Amino acid sequence: MIATQIRLSRPGEMAVSWDDRHQSVISLRTLRDHCPCAGCQGETVLLHSYAPVEQPALPGKYDLKGAEVVGHYALQLRWGDGHDTGIYPWEVLRGLCECPECLNRRAASGIGRNLP
Repeated sequence: MIATQIRLSRPGEMAVSWDDRHQSVISLRTLRDHCPCAGCQGETVLLHSYAPVEQPALPGKYDLKGAEVVGHYALQLRWGDGHDTGIYPWEVLRGLCECPECLNRRAASGIGRNLP
């Protein structure tokens, strides 16, 4: 699956069109709170730990300032607080979809919203 169009659909929300015609809707808060970068996911070489880390709410944390496609497989987002190390592979981005269809499918299968 490949994203064919990415845009801000309304304030605080990103819309993603996919090559299978699915239309994803993802809040910017969800995107930021599920940043896949090593720092946000708690991967630290020094501590040998791999637990997600609660990030402080810095000014601009949820303000999307830019997005760039990485190769043919992912999207890199730049946030208002300067954070820009998260690279969201298409599968992760699709797994964060909050459209009614995806939310219902995850609820029916018992998969939590936190799991991309």
